[in-house]
Amino acid sequence: MAEGLVADVGASHTRLALISDGSLKPGSARHFLNADFPGVLPMIASYLDEQGAQPKAICAGVAGPVRAGTAQLTNLDWVIDGAEIARATGAAEVHLINDLQAQGYALDDLDRQSVTPIFAGHSDPNGPRMVLGLGTGSNIAVVHRVGADLLVPPAEAGHSGLPHLDTTANAVISALGAEVPHKPYEALLSGSGLMRLHRLRCGAILTAPEILGQAEQEEGDCAETLTLFLELLGAVMGNLALTHMATGGVFLIGGLARAMAPMLNAPEFRGNFAAKGPYRPIMEAMPLHLITDDTAALTGCARYLRQRLK
Repeated sequence: MAEGLVADVGASHTRLALISDGSLKPGSARHFLNADFPGVLPMIASYLDEQGAQPKAICAGVAGPVRAGTAQLTNLDWVIDGAEIARATGAAEVHLINDLQAQGYALDDLDRQSVTPIFAGHSDPNGPRMVLGLGTGSNIAVVHRVGADLLVPPAEAGHSGLPHLDTTANAVISALGAEVPHKPYEALLSGSGLMRLHRLRCGAILTAPEILGQAEQEEGDCAETLTLFLELLGAVMGNLALTHMATGGVFLIGGLARAMAPMLNAPEFRGNFAAKGPYRPIMEAMPLHLITDDTAALTGCARYLRQRLK
């Protein structure tokens, strides 16, 4: 395959890399702060000039919905237009996909050392797999096998509504409705969501690292917020995993996911994840993993191009 460019465009950071023969070109990955550029096109131009490259194909995973070849980042005022990128770079093909789709396309190509088991379970090797991102925002991708290829449909689950739970959780969800009427789950289950959850629950304003740090040190408001977060996460993740029958396993990715990973065998999480009535045995068998590879989305974009151009 001719040389290509892959991108992972997040709310605050973007990673770019070149691909050759369908895989990431060693040493080509670069990390950029979005605040240093007025848009993604000047960033790509700067990178390609540095690399002396002219890609024939481009795939970008974007943290926002993609429609008709354009993408609007959910948490940044950037609109990305595939046709504009093609004109500016001379690339024959430009593909925009959601960043969680990119993570899903990476699953078969990740180094085993970058996938940490949290709960072993009993994986169905032919079953769907689900990737859930917990970071600045939240979303999922569901990964299906189609022969030798992967199929990862787009999703924007983070703005689906929170479930009805117990009295404590419902009180916070109701309070959230005064700020965000459609009560999306990422409004509480994300980095900023943890901060909002703590403020709605007890009125205190702390950063996510402060909440996590204080929860480790003592019993009190931060520990209670963390318990509620785990209960909400278990219920939401369980709903999504059962909806898509993710019997091949659930994979977490993102900065908040890494911080939460050691806590995900706690009964507050596991109990709500598996509490699906007659489907409890299915839920209890689903493996849970943490992905720690920061370039996973780039690997997934490379896989996407490899499938498209073979």
